[in-house]
Amino acid sequence: MSAPESFQIPLETAEMYEAKFVPALFADWAPHVVEMGDVSVGHSVLDAACGTGIVARAAAQRVGPEGRVVGVDNNQAMLTVAKRVCAGIELRQADITSLPFDDATFDVVLCQMALMFFPDRTTAIREMGRVAKPDGTVVVMVPSSLDAQPAYQPLVELAARHAGPEAVAMLSAYWACGDLDELLGITRDAGLEILSTRTRMGTARFDSIDEFVSVEVESTPVRERLTDDEYDTLRREVNRVLHELVTVDGTAEIPIEGHLVAARRRQPARPRQEHRSARDRTRG
Repeated sequence: MSAPESFQIPLETAEMYEAKFVPALFADWAPHVVEMGDVSVGHSVLDAACGTGIVARAAAQRVGPEGRVVGVDNNQAMLTVAKRVCAGIELRQADITSLPFDDATFDVVLCQMALMFFPDRTTAIREMGRVAKPDGTVVVMVPSSLDAQPAYQPLVELAARHAGPEAVAMLSAYWACGDLDELLGITRDAGLEILSTRTRMGTARFDSIDEFVSVEVESTPVRERLTDDEYDTLRREVNRVLHELVTVDGTAEIPIEGHLVAARRRQPARPRQEHRSARDRTRG
């Protein structure tokens, strides 16, 4: 579904991301990410690892002209597409572990479906916390573990049957942050305190099961490991296993579970003061 955050992707991949993945999957989650951050009129919002900016667009609708929305991504190709579709949104190229903003700049920092691709996740969350205001909110959304995915898990298992066990790793990077307890641990290690969590079953929509298979498999090296006959067999098998997910008009509604975590910068402990009686206070 994506490349590691440190890699540069070609423009055609960014275009496919906007044309396929955004309407099929990311647009379903963006309003929930924005809602988790309680984005409101006049807020300053950072969309970290913004891709082509679907979360930034959702945030811009809520902050209004009085607010500010900034999208940051390390991939220039993503930003090139974002500039075309994100009118009125400031876009900057930067690494997530070294954001080009002062401390306490934003009311809300949002990061949707990207944390699992960062080489150093703790530093990434710490940096998001740094640029958030002391009372601001950081929201991270990631897909749940593969074993919680009713459709993606069978796809991975069937692909591995034909492409070899290495296909599991190629198709599983997306689920690397899916253990909620581990995610919360990383967030705390980054110096943030947890405000709330939510686990939601979303829906990825494709024109057909065949399109679901092609989008997922062809965006990874797995396709190169399959002969045409093996690929055709894989599509038939996935259609058979997931036939109940096909709607009456032939489209496919693919469930995908994800975690949303809202956090804020951990506040320094206040010095403990000794209690004095009212009589002591009058004396002193």
